[in-house]
Amino acid sequence: MPAKAHILVIDDDANTLASLARAFRLAGHEASVCDNAARAVELAKAEHFDLILSDVVMPGRDGIALLEDLKNAGVDSTIVMMSGQASIEMAVKATRLGASDFLEKPISTEKLLLTVENALHLKRLETENRDLKRRLGRHHIVWASAAMREVMAQVEHVAASETRVCIRGETGTGKELIARTLHEKSARRGGPFVSLNCAAIPAELVETELFGHEKGSFTGAAGRHIGKFEQAHRGTLFLDEIGDMPITMQAKLLRVLEEGEMERIGGDKSISVDVRIVVATHRNLEEHVRQGTFREDLYHRVFVFPIVVPPLRERREDIRALAEHFVCQLSEQNNWKPKSFSPDAIAELEHYPWPGNVRELRNVVERVLLLAGGDVVEAATVARALPAPDQGTGGNFSRPAAFMTGALGQRVEAFERETLLAELKRNHNHMTNTAKALGLERSHLYKKCQQLGIDLRAIRSET
Repeated sequence: MPAKAHILVIDDDANTLASLARAFRLAGHEASVCDNAARAVELAKAEHFDLILSDVVMPGRDGIALLEDLKNAGVDSTIVMMSGQASIEMAVKATRLGASDFLEKPISTEKLLLTVENALHLKRLETENRDLKRRLGRHHIVWASAAMREVMAQVEHVAASETRVCIRGETGTGKELIARTLHEKSARRGGPFVSLNCAAIPAELVETELFGHEKGSFTGAAGRHIGKFEQAHRGTLFLDEIGDMPITMQAKLLRVLEEGEMERIGGDKSISVDVRIVVATHRNLEEHVRQGTFREDLYHRVFVFPIVVPPLRERREDIRALAEHFVCQLSEQNNWKPKSFSPDAIAELEHYPWPGNVRELRNVVERVLLLAGGDVVEAATVARALPAPDQGTGGNFSRPAAFMTGALGQRVEAFERETLLAELKRNHNHMTNTAKALGLERSHLYKKCQQLGIDLRAIRSET
């Protein structure tokens, strides 16, 4: 049982409410009381209770009706019913409506506390099992290629240590999944995994996100905010796209890494934090160090053990396994009937160069499932779901001359530029829809356009 469970007791008898509340409080728990079903529903909707203990026979709406009301209101608290006029039929009906147990009055304090403890323990096990299934479903790494076998071997090798890891790879390759796997395989797996995307928040908010702030420390600070470092205490803090962290914040981050202490904005005392740092970037940090936009001392602090996640176009053996995994995942989430891919459909997927990597593949699989009519996905459906670089390629991405000359980097850059331009045109230059179609963050889409020399203002003026 939790050290301090919050329990709602419902009974129309004032003496019963007083004695039960006193028993719970003496056992170290917090007890709220209520003498009618209607008020109980309002309380249960307004705040969370670990357990609701309710009498069955009450004036107005009885306990059985209360069970139905709580269920309809979406209340997920553990519910135990009690009655001095119990019958087998009543107990069966209460259980079918979601009650975890049924007690007959008078109830001894020992039996009451044991019943409540068992009910809450079962609830915790159910919650942990559900969370575990959800986490495994969302964060499971799927691979079949030799390239990913090498990556996973490196993960296994370094996970158990406290070594700082820098995960490198293009956007959408699954860097956060690697970071989560490192955490789950480490001695810190019982602690929190906290992530912060340094490129996704404004520069002026990075400090408060990392270190938190005290109430009144600046205009708009209406209350105390606990930052990511404190949230990740005794766990893992994943700093995604660390190459985009403002240079002024890099010095403050370095101090925390060196000393293991930090201060909230507006605070007057140091707070010790025990955190393992894992970082990721799609940028060339060495070049940023040479340009002076990334601190060399911070680089040496975070770049201890590099793990490079290859782009999807360099591990095409993974495409089938990933596509089938996403079919199962999306079908379960949306209550769709699962579909399979024909060999030609898989070949179509493997032929595409995937500039958005695994994230883009997931989005395409979702479009495929919406477009496919039968139980088997054909190549034509995949071709419809894939973004075309231009109107004349017909989904064949090996033909355009722009991709057949020059060094690999030039070919990739040319393909990315043509793909972005085509997707912008298809979405009428709507940035949010374009980013979603490509499996990119909106901020990353703007940066990618800037990197590729795409003038968004000029494009918009033409339409």
